[in-house]
This record gives sequence, structure tokens and C-alpha cells, in this order.
Amino acid sequence: MATKIQRLLESNPNMKVAFGSWLSLQGLDEKSQYAYTKSGWLQRLSKGVYKVRGTTPTLFQTIAAYNNQLGKQCVIGAYTALELRGYSHYLSMGKPKAYLYVNSSNRLPQWMMNEEWDMTIKAVTTSFLGDDLKGVETMVIGTDTLLVSSPERAILECLNLSDASSNLLDIYYVMESLTTLRPRLLQYLLEGCTSQKVKRLFLYMAEKANHPWYKSLKTDNIELGSYRQMIVPKGKYIRKYNMTIPTELAEYE
Repeated sequence: MATKIQRLLESNPNMKVAFGSWLSLQGLDEKSQYAYTKSGWLQRLSKGVYKVRGTTPTLFQTIAAYNNQLGKQCVIGAYTALELRGYSHYLSMGKPKAYLYVNSSNRLPQWMMNEEWDMTIKAVTTSFLGDDLKGVETMVIGTDTLLVSSPERAILECLNLSDASSNLLDIYYVMESLTTLRPRLLQYLLEGCTSQKVKRLFLYMAEKANHPWYKSLKTDNIELGSYRQMIVPKGKYIRKYNMTIPTELAEYE
């Protein structure tokens, strides 16, 4: 007769990571979890966190379990989301980075940050686009379902990263490929965006790329503020958007 853990694995054949609170809901209390750890069915990653025997969970598989078993909302965003959707113009050198977005009350646990994964975690805590997850979509990666920023949201996230000012030409290369963005979703995100820098850079790049969807945006409804934005200390001043940007971006054709 199959044991409880065998039945659980048979009903969840793709499971690589299991959280103790979720296992308890499946009928495996702490005593059972300890016993299955001792017998080798489960291997402890941290207190109340296990990997299934014989598996090497990827970061995405772990995030999927974290979201689905614990009801969390960790979102794959920025460059990682664009790469997953085929929009990246280059392949990252070395170990790939995973930009993971969480809110301030839902930070990633320390054990997850410290574990050695197949990707380097870049955890981002911000609410510059609000907390309603507008523009976040489900995406199946392998056998797991994850929360992934739409291209519309992801490009704004790229522009909001702390190192964005030094990577603006790279971001513009990506922008050139974003020919099918949805203006209604963009309008919502831009009107709710609290970063005037992000909004000005996005509109400048969209206009420069001459995408058809740009003409559908109601730019008068997007608040850009009145003070001058020094994106870089020295560069090209763009009067329409009242900001100074890198000369290489302004002169790129």
C-alpha cells in the first residue's frame, strides 16, 4: 500500500518543492514531515521547506511553489519577463538574472535569497505602478504556472531600475522591438505610474521608435511634472520632455 507521501507525489508528479504548511493541509503533519525527512523522501531546504528526493529545483519551480502553495504574489518582471517573452535583443553573459518583484509586506524569505540557484536573484520591492498587479499575467514555464509582467509593464520596470540611466540605449534597443504593445493597458499603467522619470523616458522612447500604438496614447492625461529631469549629469537636453538624456541615445538612429 502506498504511503501518504507516495500518494501525494503521484497526485503532484511535477512537484519539486513543498512547504510545510501546505503539506499539513495535504494530511502530512509536522511529525510526518520529520519522518519523511529522516527516511529520505524529503530533503530540508530551510525550516518548513523541503525539496523532493532526487530533484534539483530551479528558481522558477521554487517561485511557482512559493506562490501556489502559500498564496504569495512574487512576480517575474523587468528584463527577465521580456526575455521569457522573446523580446530581449541580446543574451545575458554568465548566469542569467531573475528580477523578482514583491511588495513591502511580502519580501522573499532569507533562505531563498541565500540558496544557490540556476539564476541570480535580483529582488525588487517597489509600488511605483501601484499594488493591483495590473499588467501581470500568468505564464506557463515548463510545467509550472508563474506570474510574469506583461511587456507593457516590464519595459516600465526596466526604466525604473536603479541602474537604468546607464543602460538606456540597451533599453531602447528592446523598445524598438515592442511593436505590438496594447495602448489601453499602457494608458492605465502610465496614468498610475508615480515615477515622472519613467514616464518621460518611456514616452520619449516610444515616440522616437515611431510605434503605431504610441499615436493611440492620450499623452495629455499622463502627468509628467514641471521640474527638469537630469537623467544623466551631462548629455542632450530634450525640451519636449524637459530632461537631459545620454547623448548616445539622443543621437541614435
